[in-house]
Amino acid sequence: MPAKIEDYALIGDCETAALVNTNGSIDWLCWPHFSSEACFAALLGTEDNGYWKIAPQSRGYSVTRRYRDHTLILETTFEHPDGAVRLIDFMPIRGVNSDIVRIVEGVRGKLDLRMEMALRFDYGRTVPWVTRIDDGVRTIAGPNLAILHASVPVRGEDLKTVAEFAVSAGERAWFTLTYGASYLVDPQRIDHARAFEDTEHFWRKWSERLHYDGRYRDAVERSLITLKALTFRPTGGIVAAPTTSLPEAIGGPRNWDYRYCWLRDTTFTLLALANGGYFDEAAAWQDWLLRALAGSPDQVQIMYGLKGERQLMEWEVDWLAGYENSKPVRIGNAASLQVQLDIYGEMLDTFFHAQHSMFRHSEYDFKVLSLLLTHLEGIWQKPDSGIWETRGGPQHFTYSKLMAWVAFDRAVLLGEQLNYEAPLDRWRAIRDQIHQQICANAFNEKKNSFMQAYGSDQLDAALLLMPSVGFLPGTDPRVRGTVEAIERELMPNGLVLRYDTSKSPDGLPPGEGVFLACSFWMVSALKAIGRVDDARALFEKLLDLRNSVGLLAEEYDVDRKRQVGNFPQAFSHISLVNAAFDLAPGRPMRERAHRHLGPAAQNVQA
Repeated sequence: MPAKIEDYALIGDCETAALVNTNGSIDWLCWPHFSSEACFAALLGTEDNGYWKIAPQSRGYSVTRRYRDHTLILETTFEHPDGAVRLIDFMPIRGVNSDIVRIVEGVRGKLDLRMEMALRFDYGRTVPWVTRIDDGVRTIAGPNLAILHASVPVRGEDLKTVAEFAVSAGERAWFTLTYGASYLVDPQRIDHARAFEDTEHFWRKWSERLHYDGRYRDAVERSLITLKALTFRPTGGIVAAPTTSLPEAIGGPRNWDYRYCWLRDTTFTLLALANGGYFDEAAAWQDWLLRALAGSPDQVQIMYGLKGERQLMEWEVDWLAGYENSKPVRIGNAASLQVQLDIYGEMLDTFFHAQHSMFRHSEYDFKVLSLLLTHLEGIWQKPDSGIWETRGGPQHFTYSKLMAWVAFDRAVLLGEQLNYEAPLDRWRAIRDQIHQQICANAFNEKKNSFMQAYGSDQLDAALLLMPSVGFLPGTDPRVRGTVEAIERELMPNGLVLRYDTSKSPDGLPPGEGVFLACSFWMVSALKAIGRVDDARALFEKLLDLRNSVGLLAEEYDVDRKRQVGNFPQAFSHISLVNAAFDLAPGRPMRERAHRHLGPAAQNVQA
């Protein structure tokens, strides 16, 4: 059986990522970049699909692990009566090639250890050709090349590369694995000690830039480090998760490929980065967005590849069993072709907040956004697939209309405050029309709540964002009624479901975990309606769901008490960061702050 999702920790080099199990096994690795074909795929099946494990040979050991302070360097300590060793895993910030470094450090006594590596390319399907080199092995399959260097002798065994060695207190053994192209000159072996020093320095210097000194600093820092690790440095794109097809419900079909960039994440991401003081990353993310938007306004997609790719063809990997038999395993994402009106509001809000926090704007960019608004003028009254990418047919989703309102509202504000030439009177009229329509068609008097879609009797957690985006203030009784209705009907176990999947038109069987980002939205919504103590209590409950190294998946299965969905999930960590900033004493909610263009974020204490 695969390990639990929360048993994994992330390492990465800001271009690739790997997941390390508590037992010392790397079971998922994307090379040469996040959305490429995986080298290891055991997380989605069995060890036959590839893994790289280093652990004591003796049974009866215990395991603790942590990240080195302020870094993405993972330390796993194996304790045994005979001794203790520390396994240090990291990926140096990528230069020409991508590397994994694994160092075994003796802490106490002496332990015998075993290293096993089964390289498998093409999502676990391809067994490479392996040849011996002076201090390791060279593996090749088609265009893929990986070279293992080791400080101890290695040998071949049953289509694996293995080593058996002992480490005493104060001693070290090391392994480096480097990816390259098989048709180029082999990459040089890196200096593992220098790589460690450089990697630690990089992450510590990066963490020092954080503008937050409150009680939740450790959680905020770890979430922002995770977000940085999920950033594709060459383009500024941020992947939603480094994995594909980890199920939203164990054994079910809600298994999606999240190794792409979603436009719905743009505002949340920029706010998290800018609030934290990471303006360079926020600017790079905005630049990625501008490049992705280039082209005809009627061809804007809801998601793109890390370089802005548009062709995200979805297909199924039939040779993988799926995580705990959760099928199908999907590569690519067909939802990229859906029409989701909310993305226009999220894009305009991103540019608004870029100006608000970084004074970053240009009239040329505004003209690009104006073309998008011209297109939105013609489609905002049409049904769409909604933020949750339902596959059961379009509807007039309330959140989609809400974000269409945001698009025109932010465009008007930018045009007014920056004196850009634009049809502001027309945009104001459309903005007011959308507002009136939502209030008339989406509010259910019986439930005293806004509903998922016009005429629907179903709730939707996305409507918790109404006060945050400034549609209505938290003091409005309709907002309070919506928050309380969601609390009553979508929080059966104290955490927030996206919607009632047993009644939702998403075209899939019912059942999934609670959506962690929605629960963080509830934190901000409770703060907006004045229930600050309840907001803080929920936030701290959510922090307790993180795994031992502070990471969150997309969802949480309250019955099994397990994390589910792709891991680690950028959206969960982004929402954690934004909720922490919303909770800061004396800090205005975004609903009250979005109407003016103020100075860049200052250091915040909570």
